[in-house]
Amino acid sequence: MFSKEERLCSRSLIEKLFNGDRAKSVMSFPLRAVYMTEEQGDARVCAKILVSVPKKNFKHAVDRNRVKRQIREAYRKNKTIFDGILPDKMLVIAFVWTDSKHRDSDEVGHRLKGLLHRIAEKLQEASEIRPKTPEIRPEVLENQSKA
Repeated sequence: MFSKEERLCSRSLIEKLFNGDRAKSVMSFPLRAVYMTEEQGDARVCAKILVSVPKKNFKHAVDRNRVKRQIREAYRKNKTIFDGILPDKMLVIAFVWTDSKHRDSDEVGHRLKGLLHRIAEKLQEASEIRPKTPEIRPEVLENQSKA
């Protein structure tokens, strides 16, 4: 189920996501995902999402709601991809629909699953690349000073 805790409602987080320099973007037509990591608060979820379907693409609210429902359902089915990737941080994601045509739910699910896998890969790469401070042992310092 897609719970209230998984929805991105915080105005400050949304502003950070779209205006901040820490956010990254991934595209898989007709979806664009903008994401960033945030310090984990008291939330019980590993990710918070926002779904946006511009009025420019679909004039009628019924059409926008249908697309949002498809995206939420596809996310609900595939959200386990992020389990264990960021144990001490929370992922904030905004899904933005970029097409002006309806898509089949299977296609939306396939595209969203691809996006989630790409985000997970990038997060894993970033956590592996993160520089670790080397320990400097006293005997190494002594050997360097003698040479």
